[in-house]
Amino acid sequence: MAKYMLLMSYTGSAACDLPMGEWPPEDLRAHIDFQHALDAELRDKGELVDAQGLAGPDLAKTVVSDGRTSPVVTDGPYPEGKELLAGYWVVDVESEERALEIAAKASAAPGPGGVPIQQPIEVRQVMSAPA
Repeated sequence: MAKYMLLMSYTGSAACDLPMGEWPPEDLRAHIDFQHALDAELRDKGELVDAQGLAGPDLAKTVVSDGRTSPVVTDGPYPEGKELLAGYWVVDVESEERALEIAAKASAAPGPGGVPIQQPIEVRQVMSAPA
């Protein structure tokens, strides 16, 4: 088994360039229900380690420190960009292929009108530190 982090970005796309806050309520409910069903499926298979949505970049802070002086804290990681990290899953699966399969399913989450939003999902293996 290997752990993978699946990072859900919101960038807008040809399939969905409408911000989630502007979706009709029934489409937003369908999207959230899809996410909960995916979490339940992964939990039932013993693959889900954790999954969470994240607050918007307007609430994020970035910290840089040299370890000697006071850290520099700035607002948000993407002050000018449209891309944001919307959430993540950490899964413990048999293979990279399974992690990619889960990412593909998450990418096809329904958006306005039930159309898959083709949301980019970045897949990264969680590495262990050398002993």
